[in-house]
Amino acid sequence: MNSWLRNPAAALCVQSRELAFERQQQLTKPPGSLGRLEQLAIDFAGFQKTPTPELKYPVIRVFAADHGVVAEGVSAFPQEVTAQMIYNFVGGGAAITVLAKQHGADFAVINLGTVEPLGEMPKLVNIQIATGTENFCQGAAMSSEQMAVALEAGRNSCADQPVDCFIGGEMGIGNTTSAAAIFCALLGADVDDIVGRGTGVDDAGLQRKREAVQRGLDLHIDADTSHEEILRCLGGFEIAALVGAYIGHAQRGVPSLVDGYISTAAALLACRICPGVADWLLFSHCSAESAHALVLNAMQAQPLVNLDMRLGEGSGAGVALSLIQSSLLLHSKMATFAEAGVSES
Repeated sequence: MNSWLRNPAAALCVQSRELAFERQQQLTKPPGSLGRLEQLAIDFAGFQKTPTPELKYPVIRVFAADHGVVAEGVSAFPQEVTAQMIYNFVGGGAAITVLAKQHGADFAVINLGTVEPLGEMPKLVNIQIATGTENFCQGAAMSSEQMAVALEAGRNSCADQPVDCFIGGEMGIGNTTSAAAIFCALLGADVDDIVGRGTGVDDAGLQRKREAVQRGLDLHIDADTSHEEILRCLGGFEIAALVGAYIGHAQRGVPSLVDGYISTAAALLACRICPGVADWLLFSHCSAESAHALVLNAMQAQPLVNLDMRLGEGSGAGVALSLIQSSLLLHSKMATFAEAGVSES
């Protein structure tokens, strides 16, 4: 297994956080009146080791892969949609690509393994581990070797460039089923409380999905199952890549803005494998997908917004990136009471 997974995360700069807090008290506003925008600026001061942080190099990577558990009838969409959406991403027609352009973010799609083969295209990195994972109702979703490749793909997805905020998106028909199974395994939650409709399955599809998750849990999970084994048996290549990305960026001292239901499953795994990662995660929104609020509460995570989104792709994080940009601009550009000649209380 990848020996780097349990390397410690980078340390936050306590002094920069304290200086940022002091600056917030001096700006021309009542203390605390900008709410969580103030705390975001303080958090980024600790991330960037400066009392006046900036957002200059946001990076968005969408990890894509197919899932063998789709054979159990758990999705409302056919598997070829994964490849079709990848073409939409690189063509600029998806929600996350519109948001990436809005923010001037560096954007790319990393394909870990689709049923349909993909050609070479700009903004697409092809790492075809296999034509999707195996059906976890019948065996482990992936081998140890396959999982190692996916973890490394996430870790190295933007290692050779400047990054001051990382967003990981995902695409893979069937991946809400894998995410639900991971949540049940890690939190000991009941399948009926965690498994939702995903892309919109009907009542019969929801029942098949719940049965598939329960069969996967019964087959693979017991009290001694390690976190890596939970990922290997129940996860997807794109979920493993997200785990690797969250851990790798935390070790390099880069914060990640977590998107929705599937990304949160990867974030929870990353925190269980390497606990220091939690300091480097921000949660963008509460998804409308069933049980996301329950999971966020279990993680003691406070999402920035709740817009009833459930698209995935990293889209909720792309929207929340605007809040971070506003937070840092307010923190650095607002005048202090002394500078503005305004009397303090």
